[in-house]
Amino acid sequence: MQGATAVVERVFREEYGRLIASLVRRFGDIDVAEEAAGEALVSALQKWPESGVPPNPGGWLTTTARNRAIDRIRRERQRDAKQQAAVVQYDDTPHEPTGPIEDDRLRLVFTCCHPALAPEARIALTLRLLGGLTVAEIARAFLVPETTMAQRITRAKKKIAAARVPYRVPEAADLPDRLGGVLTVLFLVFNEGYLASGDGDPVRAELTAEAIRLTRILRRLLPGQPEITGLLALMVLTEARRQSRVRNGQLVPLGEQDRARWDRALIAEGHDLVRECLALGRPGRFQVLAAINAVHTDAPAASDTEWSQVVALYDQLARLDPSPIVALNRAVAVAELDGPEVALCLVDRLPLTGYHAWHATRADLLRRLGHSAQAKAAYDAAIAATQNSAERAYLSRKRGELV
Repeated sequence: MQGATAVVERVFREEYGRLIASLVRRFGDIDVAEEAAGEALVSALQKWPESGVPPNPGGWLTTTARNRAIDRIRRERQRDAKQQAAVVQYDDTPHEPTGPIEDDRLRLVFTCCHPALAPEARIALTLRLLGGLTVAEIARAFLVPETTMAQRITRAKKKIAAARVPYRVPEAADLPDRLGGVLTVLFLVFNEGYLASGDGDPVRAELTAEAIRLTRILRRLLPGQPEITGLLALMVLTEARRQSRVRNGQLVPLGEQDRARWDRALIAEGHDLVRECLALGRPGRFQVLAAINAVHTDAPAASDTEWSQVVALYDQLARLDPSPIVALNRAVAVAELDGPEVALCLVDRLPLTGYHAWHATRADLLRRLGHSAQAKAAYDAAIAATQNSAERAYLSRKRGELV
């Protein structure tokens, strides 16, 4: 029974974004879509352990959720004018004009990234609807309390309903203004797949694949936009290393990964995309991040990494995005170039005490400096601040190696 329940939960998580997007297209209401999806999950948890997983579990969930949504609308249409209007959508006619491309999930991203919503609300809502992340997982990603994030998401959904934000890809003239928010959301969906914030699977390949797929579609929709190309390059260069990212249930840092397991086809594609960005001469955040990854993947071994080039690229990135996260990553590169003592001085200045990677970085630098007691305390703080099982296992091992 426990095994069957785990299968149901895994399939539901993998199918969640596709399911919500199709229901929103069909019924034009996010709350209806979420409630119907939840009821479909409950039904699957009740039926699949006994009858087995159906041949097309995604189709089963979609059909069940659609029927539950129709049942709900029929019950409530006399009391709620909005639901009464939605009941006419029983056929396959989309609730809104769908715009220039036929992809439910990309339309959902653009809906969530409407300018009427605050930037943090756009990202949080998309991670909830497209990535199927829990409110707690999103809150941890944003370093805010869970109640705060729940309020943001609720307000965003209400604003979409009140403002009648259309479920479609905007017209070509409106796309550039919406692009930054959409790229940020796709980047965060990819990151959640590459290193999940929850306590389930440490790597969620379905999310990284979905983010790459949507970015490829977006690049076809808006050719000649270097930040889209940069984001795609960043994703494929990062995805190329996924098979070497976890070993025996533990996270494997970049310097310790088996480079023979890296996907050379994806690396070649990523390098070609980076060169395309360089030729355009319009640098942006994702292009610089991709260039940093290109330096790492170009090195035959970790010892061959051109750390001076990595630091120079982080300097450029800091001018484009002067965030403490960028400063933290730059400090990691500085440690390889100028030593851990210099890097620790940089890290200790950053306002990131609630961020697990800050504690993990401090722990590593303190370990390298021989400050075992302080390193143990930093490892403890990092372990307490992350839910990812592979990362916790790696940090626990490193702490255990200290004397």
